[in-house]
Amino acid sequence: MEKKNVKRNVVLGILFFLPVGFLLMLYPSTHNYDPLEIVDEHVSDLQLFSSSTEEDILLEDHITVLGFLGNDPVKNVIAASNLKELVYDKFKGFKKFQIVIVLPKGSEERAKQLQKEINNYDDMRFWHYVFGQPNDIKTLFGSMKTEETLDDNLFTDHVFIVDKDLKQRGRLDDREDKEIEREETIYPLYSYDCIEVAEVKNKMSDDLRILFTEYRQKRKGKFDSSTRRKEDIKTNKKNSGI
Repeated sequence: MEKKNVKRNVVLGILFFLPVGFLLMLYPSTHNYDPLEIVDEHVSDLQLFSSSTEEDILLEDHITVLGFLGNDPVKNVIAASNLKELVYDKFKGFKKFQIVIVLPKGSEERAKQLQKEINNYDDMRFWHYVFGQPNDIKTLFGSMKTEETLDDNLFTDHVFIVDKDLKQRGRLDDREDKEIEREETIYPLYSYDCIEVAEVKNKMSDDLRILFTEYRQKRKGKFDSSTRRKEDIKTNKKNSGI
């Protein structure tokens, strides 16, 4: 009887302490508490664009995921669906969050068709379409830091994070831990590929959470980015040979 009691207690102890130990291992991690880096400080706003509603849609004072789905957005329904299911559905309850899809004027009806394709009667109040002239779309796209290009239809499957102050956010150093240990060359992450589910689900979702945490800390007066700024300056000097 005593052996059975001891065995039972050991099993219960393992079941209790195993998840606790796992959480304690995660606790020291500081990655999610570092601010999401600014990769460009001068993103253009949307004054030259019209919206699909009577509401004026602007980037300023919002946390925005900005996408460019081209002349025929229905052809790019996979990118839109991934964005809706993996990002919009997860963050639509956050204050001042929005997704803005930029399209050329004349594609209003195709935008409605796309909306039907991706919307399962969900709340889409924070998903917006804006329409502009091709040159204005190129100017907006050109105001952001990116290694991507718009194709002839004004489409890219990459989307961007823009903060409330019209600053583009991303990663100045997107290396994995093993790459850092091997001292491989630094490479950035300026935008997120909506076709790559893992990239949207993991990297982009993590980065948005970090940005929301930053603004929450700012509201509480607890945000201090001085440490990260010092690290950025040190990294920039090292890369430039200073």
